[in-house]
Amino acid sequence: MKASYAIKLWLVQRLSGMLLGLFVVIHLVTMIVTIQGGVTAREMLDHTSGNWLVGAFYSVFAIAAAVHGSIGLRTVAQEVVGWRGGSLNVVIGGFCILLSVLGLSAVKGLVL
Repeated sequence: MKASYAIKLWLVQRLSGMLLGLFVVIHLVTMIVTIQGGVTAREMLDHTSGNWLVGAFYSVFAIAAAVHGSIGLRTVAQEVVGWRGGSLNVVIGGFCILLSVLGLSAVKGLVL
C-alpha cells in the first residue's frame, strides 16, 4: 500500500472521529433533555417527521459512523489476520456501503 493512501485513510478516520465525537454529544444531550422534558417516543417521531435538518444531521452521523468503523475494521483485519491487498479494500468498501445504506434507511424511517 502506498504511504499516501495510508495517510489519507488515517486523515479520513480522524476527521470522521471528530465528527462522531461532536455528533454523539449533540445526540445524547438532545435525548437527555427531551426525555427529561417528558416527551414520549411517539412525540419525538412526530417532531422529526419531515424535518430536513434532523435528516441531514443523522445522515452525516450515519455516514461518518460507517466510514470510521470500516476504516477501523480494515486496520484490525490487517493487524490481526494479516489480510492485505485489493481484496481487503473491496470487501471493506462494500461493508462501508452496506453500513451507509442501513444507516440512511434508519434516517429515512426517522424523518419520513
